Amino acid sequence: MDSFLSQPTDHNHAPNPERIPVIELNNKSKARAVISEESTSTILHSSLRTFPLSATSELPRTEMLMQTIRRQRQTPITTSTDRLSGDLRKTYRGEEFLLHEEEHMIIFTTKSNLTALKQSKHWFADGTFKVCPNDFYQLFTLHALMTSTIIPLVYGLLIGKSSNDYSGFFKKVLDQDDFRPETILSDFESGCLFHFGQCVWRQVQSKGLSAKYQEDENFRLNVKMLIGLAFLPLSDVITGFDLVAGEFNDDDADDLLDYFERTWIGEPKRRGVGRKKPQFDIPLWNVYDRVMANLPRSNNSVEGWHNAFANRVTVAHPTMQKLAEKIRCEQSKFEVDIAHLLQGHQPKSKKACHRKLDERIARLVRDYDPLRISQYLKSIAVNVSL
Repeated sequence: MDSFLSQPTDHNHAPNPERIPVIELNNKSKARAVISEESTSTILHSSLRTFPLSATSELPRTEMLMQTIRRQRQTPITTSTDRLSGDLRKTYRGEEFLLHEEEHMIIFTTKSNLTALKQSKHWFADGTFKVCPNDFYQLFTLHALMTSTIIPLVYGLLIGKSSNDYSGFFKKVLDQDDFRPETILSDFESGCLFHFGQCVWRQVQSKGLSAKYQEDENFRLNVKMLIGLAFLPLSDVITGFDLVAGEFNDDDADDLLDYFERTWIGEPKRRGVGRKKPQFDIPLWNVYDRVMANLPRSNNSVEGWHNAFANRVTVAHPTMQKLAEKIRCEQSKFEVDIAHLLQGHQPKSKKACHRKLDERIARLVRDYDPLRISQYLKSIAVNVSL
């Protein structure tokens, strides 16, 4: 630490006692920056609390003081072999935790996690950006459904979000064993049901229909019936869309319907039979089969974990060492959760209101009658929200 602590030097002119508190302030701030996860401004404000008012004339500008703290926090350039110390390469219980490490990708998981992943038929994937060190783009995680509980099992640091980045991640994981998941649910920003609903709501807002949605009960029901299309069997979605489009009885919704058809259904071809390819294929946002199989309809649980994890990290773009330590803590906690599940402990239950909603929707889906599509969509609509 002595290497970055400044010391007063000999001068050839009269001493300036007011400079000493400034030097001490810088030393204190830099030392705290190395060991603390507090924000730059918090460190500075804390250091200034007891700064002598008599020395304020020698105090540099606030931005210069903050730059000094930020420079101290800059992670030195390292090679792929010295980013992580030995402790960070293993779990707290001593199991190997670092599956893969190179400049553009780091993957944390254990053999036990991979065994649990193999035994699960339903996977969930999602990424987050705020918790990544500056030399990576996102923390991308792979979760598995274990007795109705979704557990994070693989943690990957990726430098981007291209198909090559994701392919490299999945290839490295799949090379470890003979994995055969039946489903992999990921929002990829637009695909899952939750984001499907958000996209439609944003279009309602952008087309100036928010007030109409709030005030016109029939219009509100019709918009929610569009969301209800996700609960139809794939073979009936286009028929369902045509029926819903006929429910809108004014011109106000024309732009909204054009958007929905172009983006989620596919516009009719000018010549011949059929439709053009939509921006998002119907199977990407359809949840009929998932409801029938009693699977989660969205990635909300995984997104919730990412939000909670970001809160536990406490700072944006931490150092690699700090992030790795936080991931180890998550792993340690979920090792206990997995052990409890395998021992037959009761999984954490949903809130009663959410559980009852799921049960109502599941009953409607199980009782689906293709001869009563309009009534089915209305029944689904009163149980969904934007």
